[in-house]
Amino acid sequence: MRSIYILVAAFLITTLGNAQELILKAQTTNPTSEINDGSITVTVSGGKAPYTYKWSNQSTPLKSNTATSLTEGINYTVEVTDADGNNVAGVYEVQAESIVEHLNGAAVPAVGALGNVLFWDLFSAIGIYDPVVYAESKKISIPNWEAGDTNKYTLKQWLKNDGEKVKKGDEVAIVAVENGQDVVVSSPASGEFNHLQSRGKDLNPGDVIYNGENSGDVIETGAHLFAQVKYDEKVPLLHPNGDVQQKPIPFIVIWLVLGALFFTLRMGFINFRGFKHSIDLAKGKYDDPTAPGQVTHFQALATAVSGTVGLGNIASVAVAISIGGAGATFWMIVAGLLGMSSKFVECTLGVKYRDISSTGAVYGGPMNYLRYGLEKQNKKGLGKVLAVLFAVLAIGASFGGGNMFQSNQAFEGLATQFTFLEGHGFIFGIITAVLVGVVIIGGIQSIAKVTGKIVPFMASVYIIAALAVIIINIENVGPAFSAIIDGAFSPSALKGGVIGVLIIGFQRAAFSNEAGVGSAAIAHSAAKTHHPPSEGFVALLEPFIDTVVVCTLTALVLIFTGMHEVEGLTGAQLTSDAFGSVISWFPYVLAGAIFLFAFSTMISWSYYGMRAWTYLFGKGRMVEIAYKMIFLIFVVIGSSVSLGAVLDFSDMMILAMSFPNIIGLYLMSGEVKRDLNEYWRKLKSGELGLKKDA
Repeated sequence: MRSIYILVAAFLITTLGNAQELILKAQTTNPTSEINDGSITVTVSGGKAPYTYKWSNQSTPLKSNTATSLTEGINYTVEVTDADGNNVAGVYEVQAESIVEHLNGAAVPAVGALGNVLFWDLFSAIGIYDPVVYAESKKISIPNWEAGDTNKYTLKQWLKNDGEKVKKGDEVAIVAVENGQDVVVSSPASGEFNHLQSRGKDLNPGDVIYNGENSGDVIETGAHLFAQVKYDEKVPLLHPNGDVQQKPIPFIVIWLVLGALFFTLRMGFINFRGFKHSIDLAKGKYDDPTAPGQVTHFQALATAVSGTVGLGNIASVAVAISIGGAGATFWMIVAGLLGMSSKFVECTLGVKYRDISSTGAVYGGPMNYLRYGLEKQNKKGLGKVLAVLFAVLAIGASFGGGNMFQSNQAFEGLATQFTFLEGHGFIFGIITAVLVGVVIIGGIQSIAKVTGKIVPFMASVYIIAALAVIIINIENVGPAFSAIIDGAFSPSALKGGVIGVLIIGFQRAAFSNEAGVGSAAIAHSAAKTHHPPSEGFVALLEPFIDTVVVCTLTALVLIFTGMHEVEGLTGAQLTSDAFGSVISWFPYVLAGAIFLFAFSTMISWSYYGMRAWTYLFGKGRMVEIAYKMIFLIFVVIGSSVSLGAVLDFSDMMILAMSFPNIIGLYLMSGEVKRDLNEYWRKLKSGELGLKKDA
């Protein structure tokens, strides 16, 4: 009898155990040959519902059993937990099928590895900075409000007193909507309920919370927020999949900005002291046609500016402002001003250590000054290593970020406005490659002539349009600049606090103007001059034009039109909508501007890449032709297919160029300082022998 009881008990235990066992089945889907459109759906049997799904893909919610927009060829994990706490995990992969999917999937690990270096957070690693984004309170917004709302909202009644404890779901206020029904607002969280101020004063029943016809409300960040629930303890913000949100301080940003700050101090604030002389040089006041080199000061400047002014000034600035708020604009300007000093140092060295062949062709850039400049300091081995590393990175960057990314975005920008282009990326790529080829076949002189015309034209069109938007909304100037200053020094925790906004602004500026990257030194090394520091002066105008002028105007357009409060749009679309809200036809002009920006960037980067190529593989006509043919093939590839992670990796190579470059700049900064002092002395005494206008 006892044995029967034991058998029954064992059976029940086994049965109950099996009932609790979770079993996963997954279905993977790869619907097209396009990248990043895979999906995985898991089905759970056993256990007790409801289930939570913890995906490694951060954009997939905890309640979703389907993860979408996945990269093909990459493993994704999901951990499923039932109501009783039982869990099971699975690892799944959407099989890559097309060539581009295989390439994209293969590049993802490389992107991750390089990203771990570039975006490593030193300060959190040593424990002096917590990168976790915390929320100390939950803001309460006007229900169903969105940017562009023209309604008028008035506080009708507070249902909870200021400082009163509330629970999630408690009714806390009644808001009256002009020409609409009153809305009862519920608390989104538990904690201490606080009334917020509106227009600088306490909000009382009968007061207007938000008026869509009032420009101050449109511009002010968070004008639609009227109350908050303060948590008993600060709460970390989470991604949809439950991972904690973080705002690290990327090492590459610190590397670039600290370098810029060091050179600003080392050169005695040359970015400010030398500004007027820079303009005189760029205007041709001191041009000497007999000086060695291939292009004028202005042409070198135009070529270098065309390599940096591009989609980043239109789209990426919009992303930075939407993430960091209006305050990111302030720090973007600060970083742009500091970057002027980095450009001065690297371009002075670019001219000083250039090599001019018997035919007059110029070979210059960081490869030369890293190798030969450090050799003078008895660091020949280090110089060779840094020069080769820089050249390899520059070639990779020229094919990706300076080429494929540009042609891809140029096509997408035009196809958005001119729908007949959709599906014809290959033909567009062929046409673009022909146009690029016609220019670059003539070398730096041909490139300089084209950029010397395109850059002033496209910059003028963009600047005039931006100023028109600002002038039309001139009544918003006060609220706009208040939003910038307040956002820079007292932003909300949702924006990452002061550190978060500062990093976003610095990052956008550093990535846009490429100060410290070394690319511009290649273009400026071809300038006609006897005096290396003179070209350094011209070069320091680049970050000013790129960041302080163009990037800032983009930010101001977004802020003046209130578009910085819009969520859910891509960067280029945000900027286009901001212009379109004032100038209805300008999105078509902006699409054309994106093409010109991309085209000029491609022809400039073709020269950068070619000079790095000839440094590694030797000087010669056939060597240059081989590079140019490969470059043009990548133009077509970039327009035809999207290579996602491949482009991301190449884009990172542009940033990685700053590592060998800035190491060399630090070591040679004393030499540049001595050359600068000698230049100032000769300029003031009239010993330079520069040609001057009457």
